Amino acid sequence: MAKALVLGGATGLLGQALVRVLSHRGWQVETLGRCDGNLQDMNFLQQRLEQAEADVVFNTIAWTQVDDAEDHPEEALLINRTLPDALARLLRSIGSGLLVHYGTDFVFGGNSGRALAETDTPCPASVYGKTKLAGEQAVLHELPDRSLVLRTAWLFGPGRRNFVQTILDACRRRDVISVVHDQNGSPTYTLDLALWSARLAEAGQTGLWHAANSGRASWCELACEAVALAGSPCRVEPIPGSAWPQKARRPAFSVLNCDKLAQFLGETPRPWPQALRDYLFREGGAQC
Repeated sequence: MAKALVLGGATGLLGQALVRVLSHRGWQVETLGRCDGNLQDMNFLQQRLEQAEADVVFNTIAWTQVDDAEDHPEEALLINRTLPDALARLLRSIGSGLLVHYGTDFVFGGNSGRALAETDTPCPASVYGKTKLAGEQAVLHELPDRSLVLRTAWLFGPGRRNFVQTILDACRRRDVISVVHDQNGSPTYTLDLALWSARLAEAGQTGLWHAANSGRASWCELACEAVALAGSPCRVEPIPGSAWPQKARRPAFSVLNCDKLAQFLGETPRPWPQALRDYLFREGGAQC
């Protein structure tokens, strides 16, 4: 039986999905989070890694508050770069274990107008994007033969608040909501991402991969689809990003090219609207 240590698995959106999927596939799963101890303490971290004796360590912990990162760059760097770097170094010294780390579409500037592949040059425009890029580079550098970095985007799924839930909650309170229409990306269902992660890890894959559901959407299109599926009478009003000022610059177009993943799976990842239906109707997302 394979052993997994999931950092952030007890409370995180993706971490909870990984625990669920891995357990279903027969893995022995243990979780480790910031509530369990100081993950910046190298001695504590090494002790827990050695005790777990995991075949695969999945790191889902990240500073994801994009605007707050602009005001707290050092803290964001500690979580997004220093922690994964430490994990890679410690696993290298231990001599065993694959590290699966998660990146983001925010490593791209968003000006290409085409789906971005693993070979495209990153150009982050925010502190969040810069620190996440530094984290994935550290992992691949420190543990090149035993690390797997999965860039993903726009996560939704059960277990924790997410964009889709926020939209549906807003529609219960108001008749009209405004959502940005000129930022485009790759909506991704956490349970699908967890399944791809498990399959890649089980096959011993390494290196940099893009992992998202197929298709593209603006935030407004994702909101409209969720509202329509939920049968809400709420009207979604499209607005430009300039009408919703935020501290951190968002990529205008950060759709991920997942051809590499599709080739591995033997099929294209299912479209995000299909995954969204599963979330809303099978997982009770519409009633969150």
